Amino acid sequence: MQAPTGCDLDGFHMTSVAIFATCFNDTLYPKTIAATVILLRKLGYKPEIPQSQGCCGQMHINTGYPKLAIPMVENFVSSFVGYDYVVSPSASCVGSVRHQHAQVASASGVNSLVDAVNELAPRVLDISEFLIDVVGVEDVGAVFAHKVTYHTTCHSLRAIQVGDRPLRLLKAVRNIEYVPLENSDSCCGFGGTFSVKNSEVSSAMMVDKIDAAVRTGAQWLVSGDNSCLMHLGGGLSRRGSSIKTAHLVEILAGTLV
Repeated sequence: MQAPTGCDLDGFHMTSVAIFATCFNDTLYPKTIAATVILLRKLGYKPEIPQSQGCCGQMHINTGYPKLAIPMVENFVSSFVGYDYVVSPSASCVGSVRHQHAQVASASGVNSLVDAVNELAPRVLDISEFLIDVVGVEDVGAVFAHKVTYHTTCHSLRAIQVGDRPLRLLKAVRNIEYVPLENSDSCCGFGGTFSVKNSEVSSAMMVDKIDAAVRTGAQWLVSGDNSCLMHLGGGLSRRGSSIKTAHLVEILAGTLV
């Protein structure tokens, strides 16, 4: 039997897709990466995870050491060159690639690196962007019979401007009960090293966010960045709250138990 047009002999899309795992997810939340693979395969893609990838350099850039990020930008380009799309379950790191890598490349003085970054960066997408804009799907066939609320992360909203894409995907999940989160677009207080250097302010912002989550009566607090979920989940746990945290892609992939 002949494979459909645009698909390989196994019926998968011939569009080449790589997963940008990010060091944060790879180290602390590998299940999110696994869920990304499962979801993309369900949708007919055969994603690859280049083993040469590493940190995108965001921490170095944000803390004032952009020159130390030059080798990381070079490695990112060499790891993902040639793929049609690079997809990640981290809007924060996608934001760094799309907005900071060009600055780092320019500072390096290497024109070939500047050109490579400019060519690759637009094809680096948050998972919600890839699903909505490339795959053209909102209902991925997921089922999740729970009451959930959603925290809109700063980088997804302001850096890469995903808009309502995550919510469109979440609301299309079957049997789900979505409850809006008050001031959903306000910062949770994590901000990477901000939470270390400004711990009291960070904690106060976190309290405001988890107070809002508790008021929704939701069973799950969902978001698109595990860094925010780690921060908020820690606060909820210390409070003794029964609210669980989950990355959006884990609900879409049906991997939560």
